[in-house]
Amino acid sequence: MNSTLRSGSQTGLMGRETAGRRQPHLAVARNGPCRPLATLAAPPPASAPSHNAPKAASPPAQPPKLELSELTAVSPLDGRYGRLSAPLRTIFSEYGLIRYRVLVECRWLQQLSRIPAVTEVPPFSTEANKLLDQLCTLEGCSTEVAARVKQIEKTTNHDVKAVEYVLKEHFRSNPELAAVLEFTHFACTSEDINNLSHALMLKDAVQNHVLPTMDKVVSELGRLAKDFADVPMLSRTHGQTASPTTMGKEMAVFAYRLQRQRDQLAAVPYLGKMAGAVGNYNAHMSAYPEVDWQAVAQEFVPSLGLEFNPYVTQIEPHDYIAELYSAIIRFNNILIDFDRDVWGYISLGYFRQRTIAGEVGSSTMPHKVNPIDFENSEGNLGLANALMDHLINKLPISRWQRDLTDSTVLRNLGVGIGHALLAYASTLKGISKLQIDTARLAADLDNSWEVLAEPIQTVMRRYGVPEPYEKLKAFTRGQRVTQESMMAFVDGIEGLPEPAKEQLKKLTPANYIGNAAEQAANLHHHLG
Repeated sequence: MNSTLRSGSQTGLMGRETAGRRQPHLAVARNGPCRPLATLAAPPPASAPSHNAPKAASPPAQPPKLELSELTAVSPLDGRYGRLSAPLRTIFSEYGLIRYRVLVECRWLQQLSRIPAVTEVPPFSTEANKLLDQLCTLEGCSTEVAARVKQIEKTTNHDVKAVEYVLKEHFRSNPELAAVLEFTHFACTSEDINNLSHALMLKDAVQNHVLPTMDKVVSELGRLAKDFADVPMLSRTHGQTASPTTMGKEMAVFAYRLQRQRDQLAAVPYLGKMAGAVGNYNAHMSAYPEVDWQAVAQEFVPSLGLEFNPYVTQIEPHDYIAELYSAIIRFNNILIDFDRDVWGYISLGYFRQRTIAGEVGSSTMPHKVNPIDFENSEGNLGLANALMDHLINKLPISRWQRDLTDSTVLRNLGVGIGHALLAYASTLKGISKLQIDTARLAADLDNSWEVLAEPIQTVMRRYGVPEPYEKLKAFTRGQRVTQESMMAFVDGIEGLPEPAKEQLKKLTPANYIGNAAEQAANLHHHLG
């Protein structure tokens, strides 16, 4: 062994040398016995300190503790884009979740007071109901209330139980509520409170933020469709010149597509349950077997503005959340398609972008006016879709009657929506800067007379001219076609009546647009 190590032979511990590459060799002392391999990296014993040993590294300096702000936030939603995402904070933040939990708990206690068989919770007076109603508002359930919940959670290590304890603190100020403290959270599992809170959060966000912003996007595209209804444009299929259209009609296509997905999102129901630990009302029925608890739940859930789900386990299965996010993703995918098309039109010069004083397009190229709004939108839409796609695939799956894998995922309900709203705002900002360049559009059309091969060969078919497609293919494919050469071709078509020739010679790339203008002008009939 010693000779192998000393000589560094080609067949030593580190293996043979391979062609063109030497393997590293272990460094050992030339004098004295070899130490066991396991001790080669071990430090020398304390009794024999080495003068060459490096000094122990001092612990790294601890970074300063930074207060949360737009500068220090880890997520750009709360940092760089905090101003735009701020309206979602009362909904999807930890405070927002606590606020909705408080609402559900208070409404459930009020529901119990309306059940005659639950004599221990008599109907509440106006004063008691006023206190409960106040706690269901933003003013009543303030951030101070939520902070108290978080303080108690440090002891309970259970967020929903902490809400229950804080509510009991508030209820003690009212004699009626103080008398029924233990009916707070009565017969509930945490998921009874959570699923209804999540549904209310999503409904609030979608109805008050997502749908209105989607409507603005569709409205702006409708405006572009109307404004540019008659502006002819060269189409491109497979990136190559194709039969002309109008800019307005292409905007109308996106407006109609987006409207359909917006309407499908609006139609998604928000489901909820109040059925106890495994969905069978076990605890409810053990305390009050004479009460039809499923009927109570079927009344309570809709009273919150949600739709009752009769078949559940410990959790509401979240299928509707997957449906909701799927509709948003489809809307987003169409908007990505729009962003990329407009990006391309800007690149072609069909659109110019209104400049803003002081804005910089490039740190080194002063002339740049980049389509950053559409790029920003596309990037945020991709993030939104990725996040929501995970929720779509994760949330409907739960082991047996419930596992906890949905819990941490549900805390991200608003992140994808936040990125989607950022994207919509960017698209709207980009649209506001667009200025159409009709001269550039017209020049492109005038350089593309080959697109009239389609109507000419179609008219030739009508009049029985043999091999019309083949003749136009030979004339146009890979050839430079001008107005003069195209007119000469028409004049030379044998068997085509003169009136048909004259009609074809009136065609130009700019007026060969079919009913594109009418489609754009009639968009409002289809948007509802």
